[in-house]
Amino acid sequence: MSRRGFMVAGAASLALSALTLWRRPDAVMASEGDFPFKLTDAEWQAKLSPQAYDVLRHEGTEHPFTSTLNTEKRAGIFHCAGCDQALFDSTTKFDSGTGWPSFYDFIPASIGTSVDTSYGMTRTEVHCSNCGGHQGHVFNDGPAPTGLRYCINGVALSFVAA
Repeated sequence: MSRRGFMVAGAASLALSALTLWRRPDAVMASEGDFPFKLTDAEWQAKLSPQAYDVLRHEGTEHPFTSTLNTEKRAGIFHCAGCDQALFDSTTKFDSGTGWPSFYDFIPASIGTSVDTSYGMTRTEVHCSNCGGHQGHVFNDGPAPTGLRYCINGVALSFVAA
């Protein structure tokens, strides 16, 4: 790799790392909504790993290609790591090449959405309809039959094999 290529790659990596750590000052955290499953902030911290707590309760993002669920290929159901609600069937999972578990559809009534205007763009955030835990985002560049790509943080999920 040339020196210039190395510098560009390093700058891109640094920018991505900075974006994953930055939080909007006006962000509505998942813990602030009115959802059926509720815990106090202290209970969430005790229940979840620090990374899962950051993603589920503070809309963080895990680094790409770090979750073992990204390569999970067995039949089963992906659940919310916060409250164990079933969210995605493994039959809807596909390899998007993005580094996060991706699905083209969800289990009916299991997720909610909201508008996310962070990072100078408008995206659709996906959260668990039971506990409000941030899961990731949905984009309209997925495969048939829906054309959607639910790009989900692996630490926000647990997997139950069939």
